[in-house]
Order: sequence, then structure tokens, then C-alpha cells
Amino acid sequence: MRIFDLTNKFPKEEAYSLTDQIRRASRAVCANVANAWRQRRSEAAFIAGLADSESAAAETQTWVQFAVQCEYMTQDIGEELYHEYDEILGLLIEMITNSGDWVLRK
Repeated sequence: MRIFDLTNKFPKEEAYSLTDQIRRASRAVCANVANAWRQRRSEAAFIAGLADSESAAAETQTWVQFAVQCEYMTQDIGEELYHEYDEILGLLIEMITNSGDWVLRK
């Protein structure tokens, strides 16, 4: 939601490019985790969903960097968001590495 709020201030000409991309990627992080969670009967499907979430988090970091470079958000806010996504990436990697702890057993 923070990304959504910040992007409300982006220029209107970015509505169908940077604004749309960063919002889509940031939302995909959560959505893919939810999808992976529901698929945890299969370890492979669970890992695949988390990997999709990992990719979306890394993509969000890239769009944050673009937003800072375009001066649509401050360097401080950009760094804060980037580090928050580093933490999210760490948690996702931990879940992938220890996927057996999360998968439903038959």
C-alpha cells in the first residue's frame, strides 16, 4: 500500500508505464505468496509460487530505483523501500530453503 500511495504522486504521463509496473510488481509479491500458500500440498508448487514472489520483489526494487532516478521519489524513501524488499527477499529465500517445514504432509 505504501507503493500505491507514493505512486499517486507520480506524473500522469507515467500512469501506463512506471506507475503501473511498480504497482503490479509490488502487488504480485503478496499475491504470489498467497497462491504459494494455498498450493503447499505440493512442495514443488509451493517453491514455484515463492520463486515468483521473489522475482516480483526484485522487480519492485528495480522500479524503485527507476523512480528515484526519475526523481519521482526521494533517495531516502527509495533506499528505505529497497531495504524493506531486501528483508522480504530474505524471508522468501528462507521459506524456499526450508520449504519442507511449510508443506502440508499427507
